[in-house]
Parts: sequence; C-alpha cells; structure tokens
Amino acid sequence: MNKTDKAKQYWKANIKYVLILLAIWFLVSYGAGILFKNELNTIKIGGFKLGFWFAQQGSMYVFVILIFVYVRLMNKLDKKYGYDE
Repeated sequence: MNKTDKAKQYWKANIKYVLILLAIWFLVSYGAGILFKNELNTIKIGGFKLGFWFAQQGSMYVFVILIFVYVRLMNKLDKKYGYDE
C-alpha cells in the first residue's frame, strides 16, 4: 500500500468517526432536549426533569465526553496507520 492510499484510508476512517460522533451529539442535544423532552420529563434527576437537564447541561457533558472518545479513537487510528510519533 502506498502513501496516498494509506492517507486516503486514514481520512476516510477519520471522517467516519467524526460523522458518527456528531450524530450522537445531535441525537443527545436535539433529540433528548427537544424531540423526546416530554417522555424524558417523566424522569427526575436531582429534582429537575430529565428533558430540561439534557437541554440545559446534558448535551454539554456529552459533548465533552465525545471529545475524549474522539481523542482515544484518533490515537488508535494514528497507531494503525503509522502516524503516531
């Protein structure tokens, strides 16, 4: 496999990870905070309705967690394709 093919496969995998993680974030922020708000509001956490919590704080927490997941995935991908240093 030459360098060009290796780089194309690397970026294809990178874009796949980004799209999956963005889809998860969209589902959590838009889905849980807006679409499924009424169903989630039947559950309470710390005295607050879960739909409200996701709209106000939950999507930010999930975003930070997804950043760490992305770093871990990219470290594995870098090692797989020999881009780690």
